[in-house]
Amino acid sequence: MMRPKFLLLFLITLLGLCACQVSSGDITLAPTETASLSSLSVPDIATPTSAHLNASPPHTRPALKQASALQATLVPTEADPLRFVFPTQVPQAASAWRPPLYPTPWVPTPYDHFFFARPIAADEINWPLANYRYGGVFWANVVHTGIDIPVKTGTPVNAAAGGRVNWAGYGLLRGIDDPDDPYGLAVVIRHDFGYQGQTLYTVYGHLSRIDVSEGQHVESGDILGLSGATGHVTGPHLHFEVRIGKNNFSKSRNPELWLSPPQGWGVLAGRLLDFTGRFLPSKSVLILSSDSGRKWTVKSYGKGSVNSDDYYRENLVIGDLPAGNYSIWIPRETSKHLDIQILPGRVSYFTYRQGLGFNVELPPTPYVGFMPPSLLEITPSP
Repeated sequence: MMRPKFLLLFLITLLGLCACQVSSGDITLAPTETASLSSLSVPDIATPTSAHLNASPPHTRPALKQASALQATLVPTEADPLRFVFPTQVPQAASAWRPPLYPTPWVPTPYDHFFFARPIAADEINWPLANYRYGGVFWANVVHTGIDIPVKTGTPVNAAAGGRVNWAGYGLLRGIDDPDDPYGLAVVIRHDFGYQGQTLYTVYGHLSRIDVSEGQHVESGDILGLSGATGHVTGPHLHFEVRIGKNNFSKSRNPELWLSPPQGWGVLAGRLLDFTGRFLPSKSVLILSSDSGRKWTVKSYGKGSVNSDDYYRENLVIGDLPAGNYSIWIPRETSKHLDIQILPGRVSYFTYRQGLGFNVELPPTPYVGFMPPSLLEITPSP
């Protein structure tokens, strides 16, 4: 007969093993691609895909829909090394009125490039999730290379500018037809204009339906398809990216520096550095409106496949801020704060360096070959 203390030890061990098991209902997929795949590029010429693609029911995984949105479960696989559940995103209140957007292209200074309209119409929420912006991180080495716009399945998705459809279907990340691709049903537009001699692309991911085909020319505002929840997601939304040079997720830039802001509102860009002058990753910053008392929290970019603007060299951006007076605080860094003015239709800029504090001087004049976008001749890319 088993002695009582050995029986107790046996039961404790058994309970511990049970607690480590992951049920199928706890598994879901990563919201974005991983840094380990940054070397993979998508070819400019892809296999033709028919128009009006729909999400395919056979690829639906019922077990994934039951995943707890508050748990983080790592499930490594050979093809997709990081798969996890990230917290359910809560959209901002739809009642938050915003003025109409500036017309595109909007170029208020020689170094700004608000070339793109919002991919979601003004009668829907068309601004990014506040807690998962460009450069956001929800797990080691998984960094967000775009913005997520929280819209219900079936919302029309519009072309942000004119161009030619470069990709339409499953498989965007690897450039081959793959129903398990993290982007799900996706569209890529190669635009009729570039920047600094490089081609511009925009990406529209997680669609439920595609209404265009590869090679088709579209104009700004044309419907590309409908929003959805295909690919590696925990809920319906539109994933939107801006890429420069190549159609590769490692070539992304922060869309909030490229999307036209609401009239009378502005954008804040920052450069947060440590004592040695290197980027401070994933650092929380508190922004407080001196006029309304509203506050925003934004984090600097995490480590991974994200890139700074050629001019601002930023690692923090928050758009859609009403013009006015603000104060910037960096919790647990300094007791001092920065008073700054958000200018309408412009990018307001600051730097912060550990040991030196805040600075509002603009970046130095760009390199000799830099051509302001106002002087660019907007012509179709070859």
